[in-house]
Amino acid sequence: MKKLLLLFVCMFTLQTIARADDDKPIQVSQMPQKAQQFIKQHFAGNNIAMAKVESDFLQKSYDVIFTDGNKVEFDKKGNWTEVNCKFSVVPQGIIPAPIQKYVTTNYADAKILKIERDKADYEVKLSNGWELKFDSKFNLIDIDN
Repeated sequence: MKKLLLLFVCMFTLQTIARADDDKPIQVSQMPQKAQQFIKQHFAGNNIAMAKVESDFLQKSYDVIFTDGNKVEFDKKGNWTEVNCKFSVVPQGIIPAPIQKYVTTNYADAKILKIERDKADYEVKLSNGWELKFDSKFNLIDIDN
């Protein structure tokens, strides 16, 4: 009986590992409504090269890659988690006002190329190579170059 149980656990584990990192192309219309609205609002003029859903063991996320190289990542509810504009700037409407003010005041010639957020903080990458990290209340907590 123990061997059978162990065999069952091993098979379940292998199946779970095989299903992890399961990326699947989808249509934007298959994404959460919140993500669709975000794309329409901030990237209306951009052509979409690909949209995909990424299913990890317990989580699901969505990626949209545009033909100009920009990329947006969303969580399972359709909230943006990363906006990466390699060849342009992050649309200003996405950037929280306190972060925009800090960058404008302290790095007047720099543009925000990338912004990431999670429950604890925001990270921005500037065109001058600096990376700034802000806490959830938009206080600067780290700078890297």
